[in-house]
Amino acid sequence: MSVMATEKVEIMAKLVDQTETSLFECKVCFERYSQQKIRRPRNLPCGHVMCLKCVSSLAHPRNLKLECPFCRRACKSSETSDCLPLLHLMEILSPSAIHSPVSGRTIGTGEDMAVSASHVLTFGLSFGGWGTLLNPTGIAVCQKSGCIAVAHDGKKRIKLFTFNGSCMQQFGERGGAGNDIMYPTDVTFTLDGHIVVTDSGDRSVKVFDFNGRGKLVISESFSLPWGLDTTPENDIVMTDSEAGILYRLTADFKKGELREVRKMYSNLCNPRKVAVSQASGAISVIEHLMAKGPSFGCIRVKVFSADMKLVSQVDSFGLNLVFPSKLYPSAVTFNKEGHVIATDASNQTVFDLGKPEDFPVCKPIITQGLSYPLALAYTANNSLIVLDGGDHSLKVYTTCSNIGEE
Repeated sequence: MSVMATEKVEIMAKLVDQTETSLFECKVCFERYSQQKIRRPRNLPCGHVMCLKCVSSLAHPRNLKLECPFCRRACKSSETSDCLPLLHLMEILSPSAIHSPVSGRTIGTGEDMAVSASHVLTFGLSFGGWGTLLNPTGIAVCQKSGCIAVAHDGKKRIKLFTFNGSCMQQFGERGGAGNDIMYPTDVTFTLDGHIVVTDSGDRSVKVFDFNGRGKLVISESFSLPWGLDTTPENDIVMTDSEAGILYRLTADFKKGELREVRKMYSNLCNPRKVAVSQASGAISVIEHLMAKGPSFGCIRVKVFSADMKLVSQVDSFGLNLVFPSKLYPSAVTFNKEGHVIATDASNQTVFDLGKPEDFPVCKPIITQGLSYPLALAYTANNSLIVLDGGDHSLKVYTTCSNIGEE
């Protein structure tokens, strides 16, 4: 390399260093900006920039108002937004720091928390797609056989896939007969391998065996049955979105005999997706506080203990206090560690809300490759399956601890 070329390289290196020093440093705390949520650069309405931690520190704890330390213009923390030019420039200068789906730290109660290696997710495969699946609405994983059930809008409303994506069974004719399915909203497996479907078309819950034979139809004056999951006792928990009720359905699924329909909790606001922890029996419900869809209304996640005591709750506004973008959870599940894992269809992400007693914790675990994640479920070996309504597919993510175990 010539002397002149060497000098140009040195000059460019100095310019990059100066740029990083002048642009990539918060002028309030003098800490370096980063893609870590707590140090992300935030635009104030006046045009000045500071890190998210300084925004949170300067905001009043009750009304969340703050004054810009540079021009004294008042604003609310919710009026700040990501400084996209800085984030894009950081991505250009340091791309390797951006593209990891899991950051090294997480934001929760104001303290940094270590990320367990078991939470690191790696994309494995995708299957389904337009034509195979039409406008899918729910998925479930059979812990007994390992197969995956998908509820969708095709001629056969329920499809069963192997873990590798082969379609092994489909059933549930579109129609109004007793065992037909008009409009499925969710699906779950019982512990003994039966498939349970909420049918909002005739406001019922329908139970099928593995071969698609109808075993039971439950119609108990439901208004709009929606979300489903199975308890450790092999009962079914169901949300009635229109009535605002959480039900528990007890039945002998093999015999097709209904034993009890019990209201577990009332006065919920448009409850839809629901998940049950197989370890503790805890129940997580997503409420839609405004019935305009997740892109416009406010979403609230509630978690109850197995005996239906409210453990914790957080809404979109509360999540926005610890995460720079507004989050709208669209579906939930529990992982083996008892963390609440949620999809966000609006932001195309999957994130970890932490254990209910630690709310609000917000750590993105999948940030790329999703179009419109609508539902998710864990397999027995802790792989995560995400239902992507954007491209009508299922996407499988494996954790570090089980790579190579398939």
